[in-house]
Amino acid sequence: MRRAIMICFSVIVGGLSCALAAEPAAREPYGIGLEGFAYPYPVHLLPLVNDGEQVRMAYMDVAPAQPNGRTVVLLHGRNFPSSYWAPVIKTLNEAGYRVVVPDQIGFGKSSKPQGDLHFDTLARNTVTLLDHLGIAKADIVAHSLGGMLGVRIARAYPDRIAHLVLTAPIGLEDYRLYVPPTPTEKILENEDKLTADGYRKQLETNYALKLPPEQVTPFIDARFNIKGSAEYPRWLRAFVSSAQLIYREPVAHEIPLITQPTLFVMGADDHNAPGRANAPEALRAKMGQNAELAWALAAKMANGRAEVIPDTGHLVFLEAPARYNELLLGFLAAAR
Repeated sequence: MRRAIMICFSVIVGGLSCALAAEPAAREPYGIGLEGFAYPYPVHLLPLVNDGEQVRMAYMDVAPAQPNGRTVVLLHGRNFPSSYWAPVIKTLNEAGYRVVVPDQIGFGKSSKPQGDLHFDTLARNTVTLLDHLGIAKADIVAHSLGGMLGVRIARAYPDRIAHLVLTAPIGLEDYRLYVPPTPTEKILENEDKLTADGYRKQLETNYALKLPPEQVTPFIDARFNIKGSAEYPRWLRAFVSSAQLIYREPVAHEIPLITQPTLFVMGADDHNAPGRANAPEALRAKMGQNAELAWALAAKMANGRAEVIPDTGHLVFLEAPARYNELLLGFLAAAR
């Protein structure tokens, strides 16, 4: 039964009158497809079959008022719903770009599959979405885990991708060289024990966030308000599968082979390195030198370039929007 609280108020005869008022109801938990969590634009669903399982891929398709004839696909990171791209969508729309923003299978408003996640499958899904929308070629702008996927798409489907912007990507090194294999059951246990406060501290520490706390809260909500869902164990297994995906399927060795014009945009303070806590202590300091890694990889590429934004962490497009937009729009315009 909902608890009640006593509210007393004065009446004109000088006595007290008391009434019962119900406390506000607890917030309804989000579904594991982030039902109840608002996105900035209408969300559509594309039916797919992955490894024999029927799934649905959520995406936003945002048209500009004055089209320039080009399309940008935005690829999200592991810990963030694709709604966080809202300011970049607006910037690109205002410059004339059609913007397609999928939630990859296993993330956000898309289906949470029974099986493991694989970059090849996610890449194929993304190209299938382009086919569905009648888009022959697009530019990719990717963040964090999305950067690893962007590399896989550019390598597997080079004729479909015109230009690649890797925004604070992970996967610039092979984490298997530092971190021993971790059983899925152990990762499940650690993730399930994590509290909302602990997750906030994890984001602030691992990502060197420069955002005010209230701007981080939606990311906390998007994850922890799912815990009340009856399907939470299914969501958790998909989330842990994405951690194993990062570890098991490195792309660092493929990056120098990319032929499309590529721009790395790095935060100078971003030293994010998935799995660092499980690495031997002597190796941890060597991991996550992301700006230096980006410079070194860009120098090996046919058409690569790296820019580093000072005093910025992992969420570079939210922390330094003016400089990020300048670099993004300048690169895409020059690459016409």
